[in-house]
Amino acid sequence: MTEVTETHTDVCVVGGGPAGLTLALLLLRSGARVAVVEKLRSLEREYRGEILQPGGQALLEALGVLDGARARGCHEHDRFLLEERGRILINGDYRRLPGPFNCLLSIPQRHLLAELLDQCSAHPGFRYLGSSRCSALIEDTRQRVRGILGHGPDGELMVRARCVVGADGRYSKVRRLARLEYDRVDAFDQDVLWFKLPGEGALPADVRIFRAGGSPVLAYTSHPGSVQLGWTLPHRRYRDLAARGLDHIKSRLRAAVPEYAERIDAGIASFRDLSLLDVFSGTARTWTRPGLLLIGDSAHTHGPIGAQGINLAIQDAVAAHPALLSALADGDGDADGDGTGPLERYARDRRRDVRQIMKLQAVQGKMMLSTGGLAAAVRPRAAAVVSRTPVYRAVLGRLAYGNRSIAVRTDLFRPPASAGSGNLAG
Repeated sequence: MTEVTETHTDVCVVGGGPAGLTLALLLLRSGARVAVVEKLRSLEREYRGEILQPGGQALLEALGVLDGARARGCHEHDRFLLEERGRILINGDYRRLPGPFNCLLSIPQRHLLAELLDQCSAHPGFRYLGSSRCSALIEDTRQRVRGILGHGPDGELMVRARCVVGADGRYSKVRRLARLEYDRVDAFDQDVLWFKLPGEGALPADVRIFRAGGSPVLAYTSHPGSVQLGWTLPHRRYRDLAARGLDHIKSRLRAAVPEYAERIDAGIASFRDLSLLDVFSGTARTWTRPGLLLIGDSAHTHGPIGAQGINLAIQDAVAAHPALLSALADGDGDADGDGTGPLERYARDRRRDVRQIMKLQAVQGKMMLSTGGLAAAVRPRAAAVVSRTPVYRAVLGRLAYGNRSIAVRTDLFRPPASAGSGNLAG
């Protein structure tokens, strides 16, 4: 008979990414017990989302996480630039924003996750279940979610919880198990071929989308001393390119980013050096069920334009923190599902913020990534007009900060001696 490892907690978070671990730390500091279920064995892998906007930086600073994450290694960027054949069409100068967080911060995601995990681990009420996968939801007789079943390195596991949070990414298993429908939107109609090149000499202090020939390329300096690039391709065209061989792809890349031609030759030795990303956006139609909440990419998925994914994930966690505490204090984990519970109110309010960002990303994508003769003729004039208007400054502020009313509720924190004691109401 297979032995089952059983854990009892207040909140079970499935997914140990930025959203899940930020929320876990907030809850732990507020006296809740938290178990995080994460399928990966370690943090030592390649992550694509690295850019932190000022709003995300400010929230992490308020949580006491930013300095420790930065100390592990990062790179500041002054501006976001849209360039076409050497001509700057849009200059988003972040140094003109009010300090102290007036930059785009390229920080390896593993550095942020390691700092969050270290701080969570200092709380006695924390349990981290790595190398573990969720396979089923536990439901009571009223179909309220009351935990998860899964598989870990030591066999079967059961986590009983008063609330489950799905923070397990764009292909969320929790979302599927909860039977919450998801609407995918291929707004960009493009894929992104992502790769990293060795850095040499002075590295650029800008995040750039530039078009020298063919498809646009996103590029930024990444710690430690490398450059990350994302080459946009028409949707489902990579297979045809790959069939013509690695040398053909490298020649296309050299044409698209001629200033990196030598580094492309030196840094791309095999197809293993390239990663194809399926770029899409979308939202779950419902973010909650009685006893369950989706946050981050599990609830809403975003493309790379505007560097919003990790920032929205952190903001989700901060905004959901008081709602989850209220649900736990109610004693039933937001059980009614009638639209009036704290989790449902959170989802309703947060969905408005996410919808605005998605609209901005769609407009940005059309302006920056569109191809064809008409787009090439119109883009410089449109960019020149837009970049000089108050509307653009407002858009930059929205992308940089998100919803400024979202703030870390430090008033809900408990002294360290009582954190994780499991004595919340209910």
